[in-house]
Amino acid sequence: MDLDVLLVEDSPGDVRLTQEAFREANMAKHLPNTSIHLHVAADGVEAMSFLRQEDSWMNAPRPDLILLDLNLPRMDGREVLALIKSDPDLKTIPTVILTTSEAEADIVKSYQLQANCYLSKPVQLEAFESLVRSINDFWLTKVKLPQRRPNG
Repeated sequence: MDLDVLLVEDSPGDVRLTQEAFREANMAKHLPNTSIHLHVAADGVEAMSFLRQEDSWMNAPRPDLILLDLNLPRMDGREVLALIKSDPDLKTIPTVILTTSEAEADIVKSYQLQANCYLSKPVQLEAFESLVRSINDFWLTKVKLPQRRPNG
């Protein structure tokens, strides 16, 4: 079985850290016979193109999980979250906010927009890697995700 994760992140450093943590999760084989594929969109416009399978993303898979930063260029994460959760075809995809913001207003707004979870990115490298491993363990191992539609 393949699991597809869409990471919406504009920081190349955070993308690299997340990729490495997912690579480790694949090698650890917490999920026998499962491969985790991480796809990256650098801004909100690109994320929506990926999710809607538009332009260069026509063959993009439907993600099983979305990791969404709030502070993005072109279209911020709040706008992306609102679009995802208002779209009947996308709203069942679990969407985890993964951001540097610890502002109460961002937390409240994210949950009002139906985020499934809100996580603040730690500044320390080891803590960040640990958080991504926790996301893998919880969302991709323990949680029952909706089955993909045959065309998805």
